[in-house]
Amino acid sequence: MARNITPRAKDYPEWYLDVIKAAELADYSPVRGCMVIRPNGYALWEAIQRDLDFRFKETGHVNAYFPVLIPVSFLQKEADHVEGFAMECAVVTHGGLQKGDSGLEPTGALPEPLIIRPTSETLFGHMYAQWIQSYRDLPMLLNQWANVMRWEMRTRLFLRTAEFLWQEGHTAHETAQEAEEETLRMLDVYSDFAHEFLAIPVIKGRKTESEKFPGAVTTYCVEALMQDNKALQAGTSHNLGQNFSKAFEMKYLGRDNQLSYCWTTSWGMSTRLIGALIMTHSDDEGLILPPRVAPTLGAVVPIYKNDEEKEKVVAFCRQLIARVCGQERLDAALKRDHGRELVSVFCDERAQQKVVLDLRDMRAVEKHFHWEQRGVPFRFEIGPRDVDKSSFVLKTRFDGAKNFFDLSQATAAWLQGEVTRVQQAMLDRALAHREQNTVDASSYDELKAALQERKGFVRCWFKESREVEARIKEETRGTVRVIPFAQSGSGKCVVTGEETSEQVLFSVAY
Repeated sequence: MARNITPRAKDYPEWYLDVIKAAELADYSPVRGCMVIRPNGYALWEAIQRDLDFRFKETGHVNAYFPVLIPVSFLQKEADHVEGFAMECAVVTHGGLQKGDSGLEPTGALPEPLIIRPTSETLFGHMYAQWIQSYRDLPMLLNQWANVMRWEMRTRLFLRTAEFLWQEGHTAHETAQEAEEETLRMLDVYSDFAHEFLAIPVIKGRKTESEKFPGAVTTYCVEALMQDNKALQAGTSHNLGQNFSKAFEMKYLGRDNQLSYCWTTSWGMSTRLIGALIMTHSDDEGLILPPRVAPTLGAVVPIYKNDEEKEKVVAFCRQLIARVCGQERLDAALKRDHGRELVSVFCDERAQQKVVLDLRDMRAVEKHFHWEQRGVPFRFEIGPRDVDKSSFVLKTRFDGAKNFFDLSQATAAWLQGEVTRVQQAMLDRALAHREQNTVDASSYDELKAALQERKGFVRCWFKESREVEARIKEETRGTVRVIPFAQSGSGKCVVTGEETSEQVLFSVAY
């Protein structure tokens, strides 16, 4: 049965959770602040992982895996790093359990406490110091897909949880220039991925000193604007300079036979991208997924009143699927799913996307709600009259449009054309929302009013200052989300009146 969803205008946070529940993406676990990612939600993460992983490997990176436990002494080696993460760390102090008078008790105190990784710069630094001997070992371009843990006071599924999934790239280079180029290259990868795959427009730029990653020289980011006009940081890329190299004695013998410290970077995206997908595209009926992300690209819903009509309509549905997915794939799916009510046919093995034939014994309207709330981009509706005309109805989840097509039009190329069309339309709509909700402020009063009224991105001239940023955050909850790369001219800071050449975007953020 369909799940009732709270309208966005009534209660946006409740709407967000309702969409997740209705689409069966995730649930809270018995451990406070942690989540269980259900199969539908994990399929989205797999789609994100597949596409990003391909992009990483195209740029020369390879995958590895590092332990989840990090000696506490490692964090202490880089002062800014330990200060930035100390309050978020989960600590392991014992190595076992024993029965006590009141039940199980910790036993075997560890000689050194271990941190459940909040991030892995220190562990990579330690290992890179063992592996890198010469300039011939550089650049070292590794990425890992892993989980991390950071204690959070207030949690929300996908957006902010104590444990979450992510990827973290860590690279080492000969020169400062190479490290900077790598940092910006990976930021471009994130930006292209967000636009092309997630249909989420993002703004590239630099973080202020007070917002940068602990231990970084420079942090770059991609920032997105959600439907409720709050900002969401969609990915970060950090130039770490030689901070971690010096902390872990990561040296290499150069071409001049001199020992030098490596220049390093790190960059990451996480499961909060699933939250970004929900809040960028979905509506009051439930989840809406961009076609390139959706594990189920289309659902074929046969409509009939009796067994005679059923046989006729289902046979036509199979013809349609054979045309868009291929007869061999359909035959394999029918053999594999024989007797099942849902027959899943791959239309793209590399992307692992499928078209599902819905043969469940339930009313058509219930099937429609089922696929609608799960964000399936396309629904093929076929009744006896459609079969007589050798046609079908294609309903697009994105805008609810219904169009009639002749069976002869249905091909794999036609379906990919629909994917491209809807993908672009979703990106255009999200971009229009961002542009309509980006305002300018020429004074501190205007800035405060815009942030308090949740106007979205507030653009203004601003001279960077930790003290001023802290004051603004305290008074409005707003922060500098990004200093965009595109800059021209100069103006007076909205707070201090000092001349500055930087315009920034403020917003209240997740």
